[in-house]
Amino acid sequence: MQPARQAFTRESADARRADLIEATAACLAEYGLAGTNVRAICAKAGVSPGLLRHYFGGIDDLVAATYEATSDRMDAIFAEAVAVAAPDPRAQLLAYLTASFRPPVTDPELLGAWTAFWALARSDARMANIHAESYAGYRARLGELLVACGAADAERMAIMLTAMVDGLWLELSLDEGSFGAEAAVAMVERAVGALLQ
Repeated sequence: MQPARQAFTRESADARRADLIEATAACLAEYGLAGTNVRAICAKAGVSPGLLRHYFGGIDDLVAATYEATSDRMDAIFAEAVAVAAPDPRAQLLAYLTASFRPPVTDPELLGAWTAFWALARSDARMANIHAESYAGYRARLGELLVACGAADAERMAIMLTAMVDGLWLELSLDEGSFGAEAAVAMVERAVGALLQ
């Protein structure tokens, strides 16, 4: 009986940590950095402030864990886009790049959380490290897809395409009516076509 109880406690702890991470992302999206605090997070998660400190060393640890979890979620979305694409290398490359212009990546709440992470990465060393690792991983996977397409300078192309996708995603997130998701997809497809001639 004792092992079953420990397994249940472990699942419960994981679920509570996940709830706090989800509440933090929601607070960042709704209130921004200035309004995201222990009280707001715990109210959104429906838990007491003491519970936050039980699972995380404090709000800084929780925000860092939220950035890592959000990055992992994005990685899984991009990997799934490649997995369901046609087996052609260029189709997989385009699926990876253009997943940023489709749900759930276009969820308006993601913009608030992501811009908070970017802001923190400028002033907090731990957040800067999470940012660097996340983007390095994204560019490395993109580089592999570019190599599979025969790209000669995959590393530099990955940097350029990452910046392009980020810029288009940001503009779409800020003003959905500016040019639209399908136009963003077409721009990326045109850029890839020009780069891979």
